[in-house]
Amino acid sequence: MKRKLIFSLLAVFLLSPWPVVYAYDEALASNTPLSIEAVAPSATPVINAYGKAIGGVTPGDLFYVDASGSGEDMPFTLYITNADELVRQYRYLNLDVGIYVYTFDAGWERAGTGDGDIYITMHNAVTSFILPGFARYKITIDGGCFYSYGAGGGDAAAPRFYLTTG
Repeated sequence: MKRKLIFSLLAVFLLSPWPVVYAYDEALASNTPLSIEAVAPSATPVINAYGKAIGGVTPGDLFYVDASGSGEDMPFTLYITNADELVRQYRYLNLDVGIYVYTFDAGWERAGTGDGDIYITMHNAVTSFILPGFARYKITIDGGCFYSYGAGGGDAAAPRFYLTTG
């Protein structure tokens, strides 16, 4: 009886560290060296839409992405999160999405996306792109156009953005 108890305790002590080590390895493997930071509200794009206005969008920054610690190409998806609100206030809203890569000698340069220009509208409210690793990026709105139905005498709603990866 004593021999079975000792063998059982020995087996428990020898096998118990494996799940902890496995969980630790799994956590390290899923730790992607990537950071996404939203810009300050003062740097975001501006839409001046009063009444029944047709106009353009003043360019602005949306997100900074630091993928300098990873060599993997990563897919990103940019969403307009308040499209349901925008549809009631605009006939159309087309935005030109800019992707810039940071270079040490020249600063921010427009990155070639391979697919040409990237647009996001209030009707599709989503666009996707792939960013190579080992770089820092800036996601912007470089311009766009809109037609506003009118916001009841006040400002029309501005789009809100959300960026995901994976």
